[in-house]
Amino acid sequence: MLALAAGAAQAASPRVLSLDSCADQYVMGLAPRESIVGVSTRADDADSRLRHVARGLPKRRLDLESVLAARPDVAVRYWGGEPRLLAALERRGVRIVTVRDAASFGDVRANVRAVAAALGRGPQGDAVIAGMDARLSRAAGAWGGASALYMTPGGVTAGQGTLIDAMLRAAGMTNAEARPGFQTISLEQMALSPPKTVVLGFFDTFQLSGDSWGIGRHRVLQRVASDRAVASLPGALLGCPDWGAAEAVSLLAAKAPGRAKP
Repeated sequence: MLALAAGAAQAASPRVLSLDSCADQYVMGLAPRESIVGVSTRADDADSRLRHVARGLPKRRLDLESVLAARPDVAVRYWGGEPRLLAALERRGVRIVTVRDAASFGDVRANVRAVAAALGRGPQGDAVIAGMDARLSRAAGAWGGASALYMTPGGVTAGQGTLIDAMLRAAGMTNAEARPGFQTISLEQMALSPPKTVVLGFFDTFQLSGDSWGIGRHRVLQRVASDRAVASLPGALLGCPDWGAAEAVSLLAAKAPGRAKP
């Protein structure tokens, strides 16, 4: 009976392949390890949130030979896989599951449910969502409506319609950026009327000098980032539309005055 149960469980878990670094987080976070036949070559990079899970998993290049050699039943992608590769996989009966852009935690929940359903891992998906929602519940209202501006090393900020905006609001902040989407920060506005509170993002993944800083090299933005930042959120929690965003909200809420560390 135990052998039959084990065989049934294995049959219920399709062979799954991840096609990019964001899909890696969904595959490594939801699929049983023995069913993962490939992750991206960036799965264990420093900006991969679940890089510790990637150790020992096969890494696959995004070419047809390497992908077909893995014999996947399901391929999960966010941006990875050019159209001809995806079409070739579908012709061979591989199911393609696409993680969608997320502008809210509702979008993240939809992504988790979609990937979990494709992998036959509904209960695991529900558990991930429950954990995410528990974090959000504990963080709610932490900053009491304080206005804050999000800032990256390249001088980019985020307004309404972005997951960053949803994260700020989830921690009880009011987004100081009135423009929708991702925008370049105005140097003039920063000089004349700097925000009282700044939330940094991706500063752990950039050198604070050199061409990669872009507009962020300007002394005005550097001064504001140095003097007004209340939190610096790691890129591994910001780069993908997944439940890692709730971890970032927890970190942000813990920086609120009077709040204990998580």
